[in-house]
Amino acid sequence: MHSVSHPRAARSGVRALPLTAQAAGVTGPSGGSLSAFTLIEVIISSALMAMIVVSAYLCLHAALASQKLIEPRAAVLQNARVALALMTADLRCACPLSKEFQFLGMHRMMGEVEADNMDFATHNYTPRRPREGDYCQVSFYLDKDTESGELVLYRRRNPTIAFDPLSGGRREELARGLRGVRYEYYDGLDWYETWGEVEGQAKAQSSLRLRSNLSGMPEAVRITLWFDPNPRTKAAESPEKTAAEPPLVFQTVARLNLAAHSQPSASGGADSTGQTTPPAANQGRN
Repeated sequence: MHSVSHPRAARSGVRALPLTAQAAGVTGPSGGSLSAFTLIEVIISSALMAMIVVSAYLCLHAALASQKLIEPRAAVLQNARVALALMTADLRCACPLSKEFQFLGMHRMMGEVEADNMDFATHNYTPRRPREGDYCQVSFYLDKDTESGELVLYRRRNPTIAFDPLSGGRREELARGLRGVRYEYYDGLDWYETWGEVEGQAKAQSSLRLRSNLSGMPEAVRITLWFDPNPRTKAAESPEKTAAEPPLVFQTVARLNLAAHSQPSASGGADSTGQTTPPAANQGRN
């Protein structure tokens, strides 16, 4: 390779320096000439690096948003599971509440929110104090917390036989952040929104021919709970956005195992001829 020199430098006797890196004494580790990135290669590399960084940031942001969405819903799922388990355990061992009304289920509204009540007695109770047995009067109802404004599901328990079976005892908080509670009662044929009469047996006996849900105990109860899907951000977000988000719905059916034993059984009956017939034999069953 020939070096290129300037014409004026040739006339003056000054020799121009070679333009190659090898001739200038700049060599690589292996003895070859060094090469560098061009401007286009640098721009392409920077663009690819920026795309990788942006993609990593988007993935991290999506993961944090998913965690923020899942964590409160997991807490709601746990609260609903525990509340339904406690209510189901009490209903499976339900027994008559008193002589006036064995089981009470009232449909109630708190504004636009369903807030049903349910009162009965249960044998699902472990005695903790002297003169207590496995009998406990239970009430499930919905009430609003005065401090936070949330709807809270409470359970009232009274292990003593009180003069008023609908009062007394101590209440326990089962779950908070609800949007509604509904109880439905099954008599073996149909589902009813209410069960029993608070006024007493007089009205129940007069309407017994029309409806079978005015006395006795139901065979099963269907429980429906509506929960706020994201209760943590309820105070920070606007009411319109919170109301637009659909609630989480949980439902289960609890069968009253002792309902058949609590129903009054006749000691004898009359056939079509007017003769009294003895009650059916036990057939070896306890």
